[in-house]
Amino acid sequence: MDSAAPAQPPRLLSPTYAATTVGMFALCAFVAFEATAVTTVMPTVADRLDGVGLYALSFAAPLASGVVGMVVAGGWSDKRGPAGPLGAAMLLFSLGLLVCGTAPSMEVLVAGRVLQGLGGGALTVCLYVLVGLVFPPVLQPAVFASFAAAWVLPSLFGPALAATVADRIGWRWVFLGVVVLVVLAGGLVAPALRRVVRAPRADTRFPTTRLLWALAAATAVLTFELLGSRRDSLLALAVLAFVVVVVSLRRLLPAGALVAAPGLPAVVGTRGMLSAAFFCAEAYIVFVLQERWGQTPTRAGVALMIVGVVWAGASQLQSRLGQRVSDRGAMCWGTGLVLIGTVALALVVATDLHPALAVASYVLAGAGMGFGYPRTGVATLAASTDADRGFNSSALSIADSLGGAFALAASGIVYATAERAGADPFLPVFVLAAALAVLGVLTAARTRPPG
Repeated sequence: MDSAAPAQPPRLLSPTYAATTVGMFALCAFVAFEATAVTTVMPTVADRLDGVGLYALSFAAPLASGVVGMVVAGGWSDKRGPAGPLGAAMLLFSLGLLVCGTAPSMEVLVAGRVLQGLGGGALTVCLYVLVGLVFPPVLQPAVFASFAAAWVLPSLFGPALAATVADRIGWRWVFLGVVVLVVLAGGLVAPALRRVVRAPRADTRFPTTRLLWALAAATAVLTFELLGSRRDSLLALAVLAFVVVVVSLRRLLPAGALVAAPGLPAVVGTRGMLSAAFFCAEAYIVFVLQERWGQTPTRAGVALMIVGVVWAGASQLQSRLGQRVSDRGAMCWGTGLVLIGTVALALVVATDLHPALAVASYVLAGAGMGFGYPRTGVATLAASTDADRGFNSSALSIADSLGGAFALAASGIVYATAERAGADPFLPVFVLAAALAVLGVLTAARTRPPG
């Protein structure tokens, strides 16, 4: 009689994975904290450094440089594994924090933000690659759910903590205080990195051409953002920038991603459309609550807190459901909820209903992000091999970053155009978000692998 006990299913916090899980979660959380904390303190920073004119660029710079970091990290990971690029990513991110925290001028601070973006973008790709190498497929949905929580939870506590730090000991420590924490988190991940070190692959070349296209795309997005709302001759440069972005994306994403070809290309496209639709709406939800319904900044900010909790909860739900809901099913449900939420938000704004309904609509869209967003990572890893895991992970992050960035730039143009025409500037922004969500639903429907 066989008395052997049945094998226990693996757990994220079992001795085998606990340190790696905590370290990766922490690294994600610190990058996310910086994104939310900087939003809180940047008005003070710009005032103290006499750099209000560079305020917008301080946000756009890391978003653009992050795309370059993603491409470098993806190619480097495919060639030599994730250990080297992850170490470099943490170094660049920490160096950027140090530059920002000691910046004597706004120009130097923007340079530090560029370094932060390079490190943050590369770090995200390296963590995705590490998930595929370290964790078994059964745990990967839970890992990506933890990443989602790591990005969402700082939105609950980051602004208040950053404001307290800036008020008590100075805004510079919002940057400097994170450096030591990044080093500690890296120490937790280091043992897992040593286990996945491998010899360089002779059949894999570094993607120099893709790097050049990433530089072109980053520059073009910044140009589009800075010039798109102009009415003079510089508007032609914004149109040219749009063309450059589209051409660059054809080189940076899997073939067919821009037309939602079935399988992996549609998965990458779904990630981009989710980010585009949701973050287009997010950028204006607090704004419209204050301007349209007279809500205080504190009360309007409650919407961000609620959606953070709901996003994290929906991420945990899809993780617990596991393969009872397929990756395609989760992405379809997620994009569908984002569509319903953004359409409802547009209708509430158009008919001037109660602001609580606007918040509820936005929260529904957040639930869709929590349910569908993590499965884009799972589906990408499932379609990847050792030879292209880095490329595919970087493509997913590039679609995420550029999708959100380009939608935000377009929303700014739409808002400015409507305002100049004397129309309600908020409604066309939310209509744009809903239109992007429609594209997301159509793209998610094509994520089933061909054959």
